[in-house]
Amino acid sequence: MPSATAPVFQPLAGVRVLSLALNLPGPAALLRCREMGASCLKLEPPGGDPMGLYNQPAYTALHEGIAIQAADLKTEAGQQQLHAELAKTDVLLTSFRPSALRKLGLDWPALQARHPSLSQVAIVGAPGERAEEPGHDLTYLAESGLVTGTELPPTLYADMGGALLASEAVLKAVLLRAREESQGSKSSQANGVYLEVALNASADWLALPRTWGLTQPTGAVGGAHAGYRVYPCADGRVAVAALEPHFAARLCEAAGVASRDMQASSTHDALAAWLAVRTRAELEAMGRERDVPLLTLAG
Repeated sequence: MPSATAPVFQPLAGVRVLSLALNLPGPAALLRCREMGASCLKLEPPGGDPMGLYNQPAYTALHEGIAIQAADLKTEAGQQQLHAELAKTDVLLTSFRPSALRKLGLDWPALQARHPSLSQVAIVGAPGERAEEPGHDLTYLAESGLVTGTELPPTLYADMGGALLASEAVLKAVLLRAREESQGSKSSQANGVYLEVALNASADWLALPRTWGLTQPTGAVGGAHAGYRVYPCADGRVAVAALEPHFAARLCEAAGVASRDMQASSTHDALAAWLAVRTRAELEAMGRERDVPLLTLAG
């Protein structure tokens, strides 16, 4: 008898998250919260989120299932609208600089005084005193050693990594409050917590393999291992990931390479020469037949 499908676990079911965060990290974090079961509301300025102007498909994908309201937080009406929503919110998600939050009366001391049970997850560029510094995904990646030439990175790693950390922080805030409530008296209400998520810290986290030397040019997955590289082939490229000894041995056997020293330049040269005259179809077939991890790519 087939087992019944397990119900989808939604750890944020029953939790209400309100976001004021624009562009990419905040909306991506809010989307993750919704996928974990949270009820999500986003307040946008009258002009909308800039993402909706420069990439409507991305904006649409990021806001699926998210309730959106317009609110001018610089006006009394907008402030009343915001605080009415905060009174029934568990976690507030922001991405302003601290000085901007203070101007809006949304710095943590002010929020805690007015909404003591509310938690805040603040997305900033850099932590602590550096939170006022201007920056963007590219500068955070460069600071972490992830920009190695003049080409732009293929995706926004710091922003998307920061979104994951921010959604993790929302979950952490909910768990911390639940633990405080369970440890306190039934009549007392737990206070919210403030958690800061720095985008440059997310870049540092993603950069750890490089920091450890794994993805440096001399590292096993940085190009030094002949079985873990991208090679030209007859009609495109092939990403070979034959890192483990048994995979490397099968690759060398297919290529007729006697050496098993995957660090040797002669092994690199021999594999490169063999791969260069094979088509993508031939290499895909070889990978399937010999159980070698690889993927071919257009030139």
